[in-house]
Parts: sequence; structure tokens; C-alpha cells
Amino acid sequence: MNAPAQIRWLRAIEDWPHPRDRALALLPFYAGLRIGDAVALDVPDVRISARKGVLIVYGKGGKVREVPIHPQLRQPLTDWLDTRRSWPGAATQRALFLNRRGTRLSARGASTVFTAIAQAAGLEDPTTAHVGRHTFVTQLIRGGEDLVTVAEMAGHARLDTLRVYSQPTEEDKQHALRHLAVDR
Repeated sequence: MNAPAQIRWLRAIEDWPHPRDRALALLPFYAGLRIGDAVALDVPDVRISARKGVLIVYGKGGKVREVPIHPQLRQPLTDWLDTRRSWPGAATQRALFLNRRGTRLSARGASTVFTAIAQAAGLEDPTTAHVGRHTFVTQLIRGGEDLVTVAEMAGHARLDTLRVYSQPTEEDKQHALRHLAVDR
């Protein structure tokens, strides 16, 4: 997702009327979660204090990882947790994200949320949780973060998996040439 699309996406989420959907839509973008990771979260997996927070994510292959909660994600999660208390099933369900019947939100239901917000943002390209996740990883890599750290946060067991996120652009290649020595 390019920078203008990212801004439109974030603004559409901010304007979205439903706290559950706002929190859900920000998880791939600010925590790098897969849609399956997001809908698998339980309430105890969200640990927020006054200044910090962490998500306990049970990813592919049963691997557990801790992902710090980005400051921009903290308030939407808090808002949803407060609103969630009055939802059907809140007292009996551990699932963080509930559907209107009071059971765990499915990946298909979550995808519908992403599609609706993308339409509200006026995004031409399909915007899915995977696009948000891809943006998260790409921004961290392009920002110069350590690949091992990025792989751990994204739940990738192998660094090779990050190669798809770090494909050099033509601008990157031109920029790389500045390191070559020249004689006059």
C-alpha cells in the first residue's frame, strides 16, 4: 500500500463508527497480524497497561509470539474492550472479536470488515488484512529494522520469507549506485 493509500486507509478507520472494526482493521497495519491471528485472539491475549502493551499471538504451527502494541493501536483496542462488555456473549466468550450473535468472529466476517472500510476509503486496489500485514513488514524493513526482529514480530520462522517484502525498487537500485567509486 503506497503512502497516500495508507493515509486514506487510516482516516477511513478513524471515521468508522464501530469500535470492533476499527481495532480489527488496525491489527495487520500496526501489529503485522494475519487475519487468522487476529480472529484467534482472546481477551486475555491483549495486555495493556498505562504506557505499554503486548499482544500474545498464537500463530501458524502453534508458535506463540509477543507483539508490542503500537501507540496508535492502544486506544482502539481499549475502546473495543470497553464496548465489548455490552455485546452478546461477552460474559461467556473468551474471543476478543465477537460477531453479532456473540460468538467468535470468523476470518470471512473479518474480511468483510476490511472490504467495507476499503470501500469507504475509496481505495482502488483490493485492501485485505494481508495488504496491511505486508505494509507493516515492508515499512519496518525499509525503515532499517533488524530482519530477525521483523521476522519474529511477523511470525515468520525463516528469514527467507521476508525476501518478498524487501524487493528493491528501481529507486533503491539507483540509490545503491552512489556507493561506487568514481574518478572525477
